[in-house]
Amino acid sequence: MQNLREWKDKAERKPLILRGPRQVGKTTLVDIFSKDFESYVYLNLEIEENAKIFESNKNINEIITTIFFIGGKKINQTSSLLFIDEIQNSAQAVMMLRYFYEQAPWLYVISAGSLLENLEKKNVSFPVGRVEYMALRPFSFKEYAWANLGEDVYNAINSVSIPGAYHSKLIKEFNTYTLIGGMPEVVSNYIKYRDILKLNGIYDTLLTAYRDDIEKYAPRESITKAMRYIMEYGFPYACQEIVLGGFAGSAYKSREIGEAFSQLSKSMLVELVYPATSTEIPAPPDMKRRPKLLWLDTGIVNYASGLRKEILGANDILDVYKGKIAEHIVGQELISTDNRCSLRRSYWVRNKQGSDAEMDFTIQKDNKMIPIEVKAGTNAHLKSLHIYMDESDQNVAVRIWSNPMQIDEIKTPKGKTFKLINLPFYYVSKIHEILDKEM
Repeated sequence: MQNLREWKDKAERKPLILRGPRQVGKTTLVDIFSKDFESYVYLNLEIEENAKIFESNKNINEIITTIFFIGGKKINQTSSLLFIDEIQNSAQAVMMLRYFYEQAPWLYVISAGSLLENLEKKNVSFPVGRVEYMALRPFSFKEYAWANLGEDVYNAINSVSIPGAYHSKLIKEFNTYTLIGGMPEVVSNYIKYRDILKLNGIYDTLLTAYRDDIEKYAPRESITKAMRYIMEYGFPYACQEIVLGGFAGSAYKSREIGEAFSQLSKSMLVELVYPATSTEIPAPPDMKRRPKLLWLDTGIVNYASGLRKEILGANDILDVYKGKIAEHIVGQELISTDNRCSLRRSYWVRNKQGSDAEMDFTIQKDNKMIPIEVKAGTNAHLKSLHIYMDESDQNVAVRIWSNPMQIDEIKTPKGKTFKLINLPFYYVSKIHEILDKEM
């Protein structure tokens, strides 16, 4: 809401394309935002009657008049919002976004749709430079805490002021959040009924909807089959380095699986994260190395992989699935800190033959690459982190764990001293603010 209101107040505002996978809350968010306007019209271009509005040769003013007439709303030239949902169903509507920007700047226009990149490949005149983007992703833990525990807990997380006595309770809540994930309907249902089994139908519906989308957007049948295979067998590989050729025991070649993952990435269901080998800026990904597979939501991963019982029985999520689920939820939290569609996660591997040194994640802070380790245990056991810090020119690192926040001064075996910020899981979304204070 804050980001939408900042968009609304811009002097040079452009039509906004809201990106995000299905069922992540795009329509609900805009419905709530619409209360800020005197007049609001919603169009769903999966409805043929709505899509036909843009297929005529009318000018932009006639189209706007038609839209508000069909929507039964009066035009207010100072406070009118138009939301065009499923805009990918009309190439003409996509092209019209430029005319909303150029000829009707008074009208606030938001659109949402899946795989708009595919329209560019079909020689559609995409309004490059005349639209802006914002990504909507599953609930972060802060948002889950607001919904489940109230505004006071949310504010305490936001101000990094959780009382020490409340730490254990909040870690348990984070473990529950890790278990169910951040899809809005899942969170809402769990808060209402407190029943994990009641969530099964929601997860099944989500997975069915994503698999149905494959049929709509895959460029050809061979890629459709590869995408189906990934959606069927790929969830247990969450946060693991994968080989594209023969992925998950398949007979698919590297090129076929690569194209399939590319399509799934465009729909924001997955992200293939290639590692960097440099500890300094710039640190481009090494595309010759194996990528790490991240999915849109950890709760869906747990359900599709059959891991929920293991998580329910664990005292520490770092003990589950060799720490991969803890690592995956940290990745989900890291990307929730920013609404840019271009945001990508990154990690590091040592560029030395025979070395297995690896950092789970890295984030850029000013001109530094900050390493992030998701790991329990003593500081002496952070071997990869020590190697990274010895090769780096900076002196701050982050470890995510289940213990309370603490800051240690660490010396590597080679004698370099650095500051280790140990963050409990519930503070991951505040990592940038914490680094601003501690660097």
